Amino acid sequence: MPKNQHPRGVFAAAVTPLNSDFSLDQNSIGRLLLFLAERGCHGALLFGTTGEGPSFAANERISAMRSAIQARQAIPNFQLLAGTGAPSLEETAALTKAAFDMGINGVVVLPPYYFKKIDEDGLFLWYSQVIKKAVPSDGCFFAYHIPTVSGIAMSYDLLARLKDNFPNQFAGIKDSTGDAENSRLLGERFGKELVVFTGNDRLFSTALNNHASGCITAMANICSPDLRIIWDAHQNGMVKMDVQNQLDTYRKVMDQYPPAPSFIKAMLAQRYCFPNWKVRPPLLPLSAPVFTQALNEWDAVDHV
Repeated sequence: MPKNQHPRGVFAAAVTPLNSDFSLDQNSIGRLLLFLAERGCHGALLFGTTGEGPSFAANERISAMRSAIQARQAIPNFQLLAGTGAPSLEETAALTKAAFDMGINGVVVLPPYYFKKIDEDGLFLWYSQVIKKAVPSDGCFFAYHIPTVSGIAMSYDLLARLKDNFPNQFAGIKDSTGDAENSRLLGERFGKELVVFTGNDRLFSTALNNHASGCITAMANICSPDLRIIWDAHQNGMVKMDVQNQLDTYRKVMDQYPPAPSFIKAMLAQRYCFPNWKVRPPLLPLSAPVFTQALNEWDAVDHV
């Protein structure tokens, strides 16, 4: 990706391949990224929520990022984002700097999620310090807004303040509120000034119609061809509501069988011959009977 050009398009919130002992399966990272690229993804986010990011130590994330950078040599236009957020300011800054130093295209950073009811001035100061310490002048920094998980909401005024103070580095937000009204209000407030990625497949068409720059979703691991159809149609001024409606139904099935990393990993193994990757505790895999039920419901969508 050329410098100063923001990421955009269909991104998978990539799962993290794990061996049976819960260690990183480094050898599978390249295969997964190639699979995603071949099925229409413009890029992938490593160590987001679907990638179980907070479950991994800094050295593990750095090691996996190196493997991803190496794998990208075979898919040079594939864009890589990395989740580098942690409750510790210094750890977040160190991970963020490491990501940019090795050639990651951008970072997606959770707020410091241990302390709740944070004063907005404190949150602004925390993000400011990360950017000042770790983000190069042409770096691409995204805040990760997922209040149902982090417990911290990010106001439009905070986003505007970060954009005003760091106009080149603060690119935008991954919006995982799952709220259509929030997609509309983000577009109304910021237009295309803020790069917005929706984190919910159900909202992809809605978000695009409200100036979003793409999506970063769990289901892009397995449904990226459908997401790419919606993206390509939007670039040509068209809407593919039949495809969007099918995605909505798939997402409804997935949401009934949490956690998402377990569902996605089981689907990748069942349908695309990937290893049966573990999830890291405290997450647990889906039991065989539960996954069989989920698979039957998923397959029923194809026949509606």
